[in-house]
Amino acid sequence: MPETTIDVLDKGFIALDGALASDLAVVNGARVSFNQESDELSERDEGLIRFLIRERHGSPFEHGYFRFLVKAPLFVVREHHRHRAGHSYNEWSGRYSKMEAEFYVPDNVRTQVGKPGSYAFEPVDDAIREATRQEIEENAARAFETYERLLEQGVAKEVARTVLPLSTYTKYYWSCNPRSLMHFCGLRNHESAQFEIRQYAAAAESFLERLMPITHAAFVGNERRAP
Repeated sequence: MPETTIDVLDKGFIALDGALASDLAVVNGARVSFNQESDELSERDEGLIRFLIRERHGSPFEHGYFRFLVKAPLFVVREHHRHRAGHSYNEWSGRYSKMEAEFYVPDNVRTQVGKPGSYAFEPVDDAIREATRQEIEENAARAFETYERLLEQGVAKEVARTVLPLSTYTKYYWSCNPRSLMHFCGLRNHESAQFEIRQYAAAAESFLERLMPITHAAFVGNERRAP
């Protein structure tokens, strides 16, 4: 596993597996129109980055590259993989290899208050929280016992896996450019996003901030709207 790893949820993580991304690359991508290039980032260059994001000149932000290794529950993965433009994914296949007995058991058990479009989530009381966690954990354990029994009986992996719950952890590689990463973070690291995927988006955004601090600051200053 890469050293640059952030733990997410109870058993998941997001790891930066590779990157070719910098604020200077954005500046040079923009200034090539005038056959100009910078060797170091200046205050003028920082102003250019803010201008590009504010005026939504997005293509200079598409030349960078982030590659992540992610471990997440299936229901988070399905939501994540709805982001297609500028994103690539390759996932561990339960058709070709045996899945592992790792399941997400939420600590943040909540109830929905209000109606669609204007609802909020509030924590349940401790008794319901503990009972819910136990139900989820026991259900996952029973499902995995069934899964293993089917495999022992010679049932194909691609069929046996259908009994596994959405809480099952999987792993996948995710690659994206800085522009698409900002778009993802703007939507998923947001108070309206589901709690679980928001934790992954926040972790991914921390890598953007680390490698491209001026770009990230401009993104935040532009009300978190991607160019």
